[in-house]
Amino acid sequence: MTDSETEITAELVRDLLKDQHPDLAGLPVREVAGGWGNQMWRLGDELAVRMPRMDGAPDLLRKECRWLPVLAPRLPLPVPTPVRIGEPSVRFPKPWSIMTWVRGEPLDHTSISRGDHAADTLADFLRALHVEAPAEAPASSDRGAHPKKCTDGFERFLHAIAPGGIAVELRAVRAVWDDAVAAPEWEGPPVWLHGDLHPANVVVSDGTLSGVIDFDAMFAGDPAWDLAAAWVLLPAGAGPRFFAAYAQADEATVRRARGLAAMKSLFLILMGQNGELGLPGGKPTWGPAGRAALDRVTSSLNRPARP
Repeated sequence: MTDSETEITAELVRDLLKDQHPDLAGLPVREVAGGWGNQMWRLGDELAVRMPRMDGAPDLLRKECRWLPVLAPRLPLPVPTPVRIGEPSVRFPKPWSIMTWVRGEPLDHTSISRGDHAADTLADFLRALHVEAPAEAPASSDRGAHPKKCTDGFERFLHAIAPGGIAVELRAVRAVWDDAVAAPEWEGPPVWLHGDLHPANVVVSDGTLSGVIDFDAMFAGDPAWDLAAAWVLLPAGAGPRFFAAYAQADEATVRRARGLAAMKSLFLILMGQNGELGLPGGKPTWGPAGRAALDRVTSSLNRPARP
């Protein structure tokens, strides 16, 4: 899943720091497992170095560095904020960044034990984030549309999963998706969105959500894309409390969000399957998270769309 021809090593990171940010070069550097478009290295105890390894990642990195300082002050959870920018050079031909480190364990490696607290915390965070975005806010080229415009992706994920990879009935999955496709479109103004809330992009401490990371997908649009997190992140039974605390979602938005949660769950299952097969870009820890999320989605089908 990498387009970079440059091997990113601790030695390279140290050399880039010496060249461009020598005051930070003496801090310990250690690799952080995971990542998608970026490879991350811990820098001391408080910072992280993000090194783009895909061709599109530098533009996303610059977007984070442009907008996170605007959003972070009003958000009630820790988020990574840019400290320095590394410029392209002969050693590494892409821009790179130094961000604050958000403490906690990624949710795909742990679980939430305090469901009510996590539901309230996520609702507070998204209510603070989901304000009308300015005209110059970024749009998204691969997400943000009404579910009816994402059916090709839904079908692709569904058919790519190996037989037996989904424990729930496919009819239930399709029923959730069809209901989302039939839901009315978002009629409000575009609001700020994280855009990619899944278990690897939030961290947990003391059994509850303690931070949100990886904002490179951020864009302005339909809040349903973030509200899918009610099923994708929170444990079973926490959804009603989340939506009561969020208090800004009408029935149509919840229906769209539930369908998008189904699609995101399928993607997580697919990436987990690829990880189990040793395929590039596979994420073994995502599969169990995706299957649990899909079970929560389909279990909610016979209840009212608005929790």
